[in-house]
Amino acid sequence: MNEPLKSLRILAVDDNKTNLHVLQVFLKKQGHQVLLAENGEEAVQKFEAERPDMVLLDIMMPVMDGFEAARRIRVLAQDLWVPIIFLSALNRDENLLEGLESGGDDYLTKPINFIVLEAKLRSMQKSLALQAQSVESLNRLQAISDSVLEAIITINTTATVIACNLATERLFGWTADELIGQNVKVLMAEPYHSEHDAYVQRYVDGGPRRIIGTEREVIGRRRDGNLFPAELAVSEIRLDNNRLFIGVIRDISERKAAEATLRENARQLQVYYDQTESEQQLAIRLIEKQMHRRGLQDPSLRYAVIAAQHFSGDVVAAVRSPEGRFYALLADATGHGLAAAISVLPVLSVFYRMSAQNLPVQELIREFNQQLRESMPIGRFVAATVVCLDPASKSGEIWVGGTPSALLIDRWGRKEAEFPSTQLPLGIMDAIDTQATTFTWQKESQLLLYSDGLIEATAQDGLQFGTEGILASVAHTTPGQRFDAVSTALAKHLGDELAADDVSLMVIDCP
Repeated sequence: MNEPLKSLRILAVDDNKTNLHVLQVFLKKQGHQVLLAENGEEAVQKFEAERPDMVLLDIMMPVMDGFEAARRIRVLAQDLWVPIIFLSALNRDENLLEGLESGGDDYLTKPINFIVLEAKLRSMQKSLALQAQSVESLNRLQAISDSVLEAIITINTTATVIACNLATERLFGWTADELIGQNVKVLMAEPYHSEHDAYVQRYVDGGPRRIIGTEREVIGRRRDGNLFPAELAVSEIRLDNNRLFIGVIRDISERKAAEATLRENARQLQVYYDQTESEQQLAIRLIEKQMHRRGLQDPSLRYAVIAAQHFSGDVVAAVRSPEGRFYALLADATGHGLAAAISVLPVLSVFYRMSAQNLPVQELIREFNQQLRESMPIGRFVAATVVCLDPASKSGEIWVGGTPSALLIDRWGRKEAEFPSTQLPLGIMDAIDTQATTFTWQKESQLLLYSDGLIEATAQDGLQFGTEGILASVAHTTPGQRFDAVSTALAKHLGDELAADDVSLMVIDCP
């Protein structure tokens, strides 16, 4: 049974008191102890005084920035690994590189995705636990070595044993009486056994030093023939005009076993990393296989999906039924990354299957919800907008649950209609209102569907793009200009920043 992870003492650093308070509340809810600092200099002082287990570090701060603080903390930590995670609004590649070069272990952009932060903290907890185990093992081995007297053996110039201590008896299995008078090579394995006499003679005759005054690893041989790794240090003394050599031998079997364990742990960590990479690539192929790219290439549609991470929790899909109806789906799963992306897969499968049957939107929503209730864990859900446009009747159906309002834009770029979210997201409850809203449109009207990542995209000044940003960007534009107009306006709004959430946009020509 796995032991629970030990809570950490975490130093949180940010010059924004609101951000610092939010971090403090979040970390305490995770069971961690929290130390606070409002600039880099204070962070270094707190680290030196309190020695926390981990540091969450902002970059842009007065007095001393996060990069310099990280460098100083690394010096203070010395050989002990203390994870440093940068939390910053800076999101350029060079910012990430500088953060890693200054001593950071990871880098998260603001606004902070607390689901991701929680995962990072758990990963660091596991790594710190492994480190603690390794340090404990090494300390234990050191204590064992320090508490046991090393074997001390004295030989003469003919390599004959003339004295040994009790530790020698325990280590090699010979009594002192049995060992004294024998050639010391009886304690050695090959090739040392065969080479030892010649080496001693060469040294006595004035040859170079190879062992004297140095420490080296050798293989010892016990009386029963068993071999063991040992550290050997040899010194020379002259006593009553006699040249004597004193060897100090330490059994390092446990240390070698610990080193082998550490190497195996490192190998397993590499295997885990490689497996994770392989699984991510498999997931990408699986998700791509579920996407029917042909429908997304319909001339009446332009779309974009921008992932906040490697995987997007936003998914768009489109298809025409055999009868010519145009179906479109924009789905936004809770969270980010791989888990969110996989959450949407059941919806995609149902969408393509049921739209091919020319079914009304109401039926699609009912089936979406049932599938998600059966497959989604508690606490996860999928916000969605589903549209069906019928060219024959010049009418459409739309259902909005949890996503921002869909917009119907007329030929002059004005808001013709707005379809707000009046339903719960999919996957929350067994019984939901599946009734779709019917609507008609004017000539050259367009339907705009988008996720909350678009309207919540935040500039450096803290201003969100909002629905106002969408309407302002499409005003006085022609239908063919609107997709690019929204994309350009969003890029201008963000500047050098990146959207904190997945962003998706669909612009659909009404037939």
